Amino acid sequence: MGDLDMINRDPNDLNDHVKVSFEDVIAEPDGAHSIDCVWTCAFCCFNCSKNCCYNLFTIFCAIPLAFCWGCQFACITFEHVWHITPCLRIFTINCGCAQKFVGTCMQCCLGPLCETCGLLFSNIMVKNN
Repeated sequence: MGDLDMINRDPNDLNDHVKVSFEDVIAEPDGAHSIDCVWTCAFCCFNCSKNCCYNLFTIFCAIPLAFCWGCQFACITFEHVWHITPCLRIFTINCGCAQKFVGTCMQCCLGPLCETCGLLFSNIMVKNN
């Protein structure tokens, strides 16, 4: 399994946007405070329900979803290794060949024409009186 970090389970901060605490969701402004015991109970209820629901979802869904995502990434890897990368390699080889053909035709056909035009226009002199 390699080095599985059981403490920091999001070392690359992939899910930093879903870090939610009680204070991020519920806040009472100055002048509108509930009774302290209600605030404390609401805090406990929020955290307990959030943690219990998350744990239940992970118990029932995490392993099947991990299996599905593993299969999905295996398919993507397989497709890239055995299909996309070889196709890109063929395309690169063929484009290199086409580039040589087109470049040679341009040098043979347009090169002398452009050189002649350059010589023709280089002899033009403009004088301002």
